[in-house]
Amino acid sequence: MSGPPPPKRAVAAAALLLARTVYAFNWYNIGAVPTPIEHRFGIGTVEFGIVLGAFLLGAGLFQVPAGVVALRWGNRSTSIAGLGIMGVFCLGSAFASSWELLALLRFGAGAGAAFFFAPALGLVTSYFPAGSRGPIIGLYNAGFSLGSAVGLFGGALLAGPYGWTMTLGVGGVLLLVTLPIVVLLLPAEPARSAAVSWRAVLASARPVATSRALWAIALGGTGLWGGFYIAAQYFVGFAHAAHPAWSLVLAATVPSVLIVTEIPGGPIGGWLGERSRDMRRLLVYGGIVSGALLSVLPLLVFWLAGAAFVAIGFSAGVTFAVLYLMPSYLPTLGGEGFALAVALINSVQIFLGSALAIGFAVIAAGHGYPAAWLFAGAVTVGFLPFLALMRPVRGRVFPGRPVAAAPGTGAADRSGRGV
Repeated sequence: MSGPPPPKRAVAAAALLLARTVYAFNWYNIGAVPTPIEHRFGIGTVEFGIVLGAFLLGAGLFQVPAGVVALRWGNRSTSIAGLGIMGVFCLGSAFASSWELLALLRFGAGAGAAFFFAPALGLVTSYFPAGSRGPIIGLYNAGFSLGSAVGLFGGALLAGPYGWTMTLGVGGVLLLVTLPIVVLLLPAEPARSAAVSWRAVLASARPVATSRALWAIALGGTGLWGGFYIAAQYFVGFAHAAHPAWSLVLAATVPSVLIVTEIPGGPIGGWLGERSRDMRRLLVYGGIVSGALLSVLPLLVFWLAGAAFVAIGFSAGVTFAVLYLMPSYLPTLGGEGFALAVALINSVQIFLGSALAIGFAVIAAGHGYPAAWLFAGAVTVGFLPFLALMRPVRGRVFPGRPVAAAPGTGAADRSGRGV
């Protein structure tokens, strides 16, 4: 599969970057307005944590169905539909009349996000050949970082004069405006010789669902996902409680720094992954550094907290680029199965991440934020040992010796990368 010519690849990368940026804005804009939402509905940290967790729950539950649908109807159609669904529910969130309804609408937005994410990432493997996709996957993740930063900081700026409803409403409008642009710019996928039956879809899904290596990646990265999400979403609320003299915009600056430093980390992580003897090491290094910094966050003054979030953000950019690059080098999961593989990884991490996010809120409410940040640091590191369940996966351009496949996970491909 050669994919579209280079000019169309560049246009496709730009379209995916735009969509991913606006998509991310709607993940994190709500994290900029916890206090106004809590005041509007008369709720506390736990209820707001449920609102955040509802989005994650919707995104987690629908990841695998989205991957299966992409096998049947293609990555392009599925990702475009997901973008539209997400836009409708995000716009509706601005008109919620109760916190329960807000949680329900955020659940729907999360479901739409699931139908966009993995199929859109699957388009990268359709458009770009092996050896060149690492930096593109990193760029795709950089779009998430950029949109998240704008969502946090821009969301706080909008909420000041216009209220939290404007912050959420603008996000939904941006998604719906982006939708026709993406439809026009994304090239068609390679034509299929025949319609794909559901029996063929299930046959293609079976090796993905039973891959031990894939489950090792999914579980091994869960703590990283949960720790980074907690840091970005809860810091503003923590700052309001621990540093009441900080303005909303000032408090939102710190997690915005985290998100911004993910932007260079993504392409660099993809580049490093393509040249790595063992991509798992990059995940372990990033997890240990980030977990230690999250644990001591309550002890840090504003400037040190900002410096810590620079390191955490860069680590996040590197680790997520590597995390999503690894399945593309597992032979039984490449090609059309890649979107489902990434969907399963994201499903596990988001589903468990929603529980971790709620757990953080419960600990903060019952035992204080210092204990909650210790919890965040512990979970960031605590899931990494699952990576030992798989053999090393090396990048396309690493010139070392072949890596044998782990028992029960399949055979090594011709370049020797372990399954």
